[in-house]
Amino acid sequence: MFMPKAHLVQIYEHLFKEGVLVAERDLFLPKHPELTSIPNLHVVKAMQSLKSRGYVEQNFAWRHYYWRLTNEGIQYLRDYLHLPAEIVPATLKKPAPRPAAAGGGRMGGDARTPREYGGGRGDRDTYRRGPAAPGGGPDKTADAGAGAASMEFRGLGRGKKPQ
Repeated sequence: MFMPKAHLVQIYEHLFKEGVLVAERDLFLPKHPELTSIPNLHVVKAMQSLKSRGYVEQNFAWRHYYWRLTNEGIQYLRDYLHLPAEIVPATLKKPAPRPAAAGGGRMGGDARTPREYGGGRGDRDTYRRGPAAPGGGPDKTADAGAGAASMEFRGLGRGKKPQ
């Protein structure tokens, strides 16, 4: 398909910078949402060309194409765009470590430890013991589950006739 070289360069630059690209299947969409000056048809056809040469991997889900660069595609775009080897796509960069929150690392700034909430698993054990104080009351975990109660069959099943 014929398209201006400027469009192709913009598509390739965006793909190389991000490492991935998304486009809706609608070929008559006037403009691509991320590349606002380029028709969606040009984006889809340029990526289709790269896919046929093995430079991108394509997934399709819910009317959207998803493309991600392969190692060969990274090298091809470096050569095509005349980029140095130090520049890499965002998908290959390690994320920067997030700074610790001001409130001790928890949402809401609460710096209490689990022991201060009732001690490790103690709060869970007290819940399982029921409303009584710890060490008293029925044990909910022992009274629940398969085999906890005696089974009684009263139905009109296959085995017996009603009496």
